[in-house]
Amino acid sequence: MRVAERYEHVLREFAREMPSAATELNFTTPYELLVAVILSAQCTDKRVNQYTPEFFRAFPTAEALAEAEVPEIYEYIKSISYPNNKAKSLSGMARKLVSDFGGRVPESMAELLTLPGVGRKTANVIRSVVFDQAAMAVDTHVFRVAERLGLTTGSKTPLSTETTLMRYIPTEAVGRAHHWLILHGRYVCKARKPECDKCFLAAYCRKHERDAAAQRRKAAAAKGKNEQA
Repeated sequence: MRVAERYEHVLREFAREMPSAATELNFTTPYELLVAVILSAQCTDKRVNQYTPEFFRAFPTAEALAEAEVPEIYEYIKSISYPNNKAKSLSGMARKLVSDFGGRVPESMAELLTLPGVGRKTANVIRSVVFDQAAMAVDTHVFRVAERLGLTTGSKTPLSTETTLMRYIPTEAVGRAHHWLILHGRYVCKARKPECDKCFLAAYCRKHERDAAAQRRKAAAAKGKNEQA
């Protein structure tokens, strides 16, 4: 199957099966989403959502967070992975937002990357979800699912995956595709035990094609041995 054809089939099936895919992080403002995405690194969205309500009551704005000391921030996120580093990042991020951007979350990649705790993935989430820009955030789910499906081939870095996906996915579908790939990796195409028997993309999946071919070869070899016996 040609790459462009695979993209066409996969995107069509995603649109049919997951028409309203969206982030699972709870937020009401760009600032809240930025905090939640920083907290979600190496942590599940479900766990982050358990702690952000209290966090946002204590620090409802970037200005409020900027006034807090790191140990105070830590107390609200200590049950989330890497709380020490994240507390420092959140403090620095808030202070930078206030000092350089008037407390408002900026739109551009270049400006977002100046914020402590914000890398390319986080910046792309903000650009896509908040500002409706065509931006592809590549996390471990996107990286894995894109390679298994055959949307990328031999990708070595998240940036390489992002570049390839942006080349083939229509601009108007990039935002939804980001959520499609994440959610598919989270609930179906899991890292250790992908649920291929439940996957609506199996007919267009390169991994499924290769696994099926391997099973046929194994069956043929076993049949040959039986016939010789």
